Amino acid sequence: MLIDTHCHLDFPDFAEDLPAYVARAEAAGVGRMVTISTRVARFADYAAIAERFPSVWFSVGTHPHQAHEELDVTAERLVDLSRHPRCVAIGEAGLDYHYDSSPREAQAQGLRTHIAAARITQLPLVIHSREADDDMAAILREEMGKGAFPAILHCFTAGEALAMTGVELGLYVSFSGILTFKTSENLRRIARMVPRERLLVETDAPYLAPVPFRGKRNEPSYVVETAKVLADAIGLSFDEAARMTTENARRCYWKMDHAAPVAQVA
Repeated sequence: MLIDTHCHLDFPDFAEDLPAYVARAEAAGVGRMVTISTRVARFADYAAIAERFPSVWFSVGTHPHQAHEELDVTAERLVDLSRHPRCVAIGEAGLDYHYDSSPREAQAQGLRTHIAAARITQLPLVIHSREADDDMAAILREEMGKGAFPAILHCFTAGEALAMTGVELGLYVSFSGILTFKTSENLRRIARMVPRERLLVETDAPYLAPVPFRGKRNEPSYVVETAKVLADAIGLSFDEAARMTTENARRCYWKMDHAAPVAQVA
């Protein structure tokens, strides 16, 4: 079994035939998927998807692109919402200096709010970091000094220094379809440096489809292709890599194995 640790099943790309996408993932051996929040205001949508499909779980949080829109969301609010039995993570939150869709001060404030919620709940914080390595490392070190919290560096495309900072702080590092691109040899090198017990795979669907589907709409079933490349990069068989990343994901998203069944939630 594989776990797609990060996808966006609420996006319009999947609206017309979501059951088919979930069924294809399950048929491909992707036994669990985590649909990730980008706006706390849409909490009910994420919860509804997870309640509908036994193999789907969700998070609660505000993407850095929308940080300025939800600065009124407190850590206490995130903690309260995360009590939903199918909610297994906080975020995604972080820093994105590529697009700067939200003021950097708002992004940092939002990130710290989400860190506080992850510290209280001990649910993993899903971290988005793009072209912000130094600031992200500084915030993570400072905040970890205030009290430990679990976290994932999602869709990792940053430099070696941030990866090693994450490892030092006990974070997981998750690789998307970008790992499969011909130009991503440096990412594959970094994957070899990350301790195996900290490696995860994801799709970030509908974005970043892996080879051989590059350029098409991504979907959770395609995480198999990323796992194949990760296995080759770190010298494992596919079955070994699948088992390893699944065990890691279950340890990271620990609430999956302690939540009420969908029938009880619904």
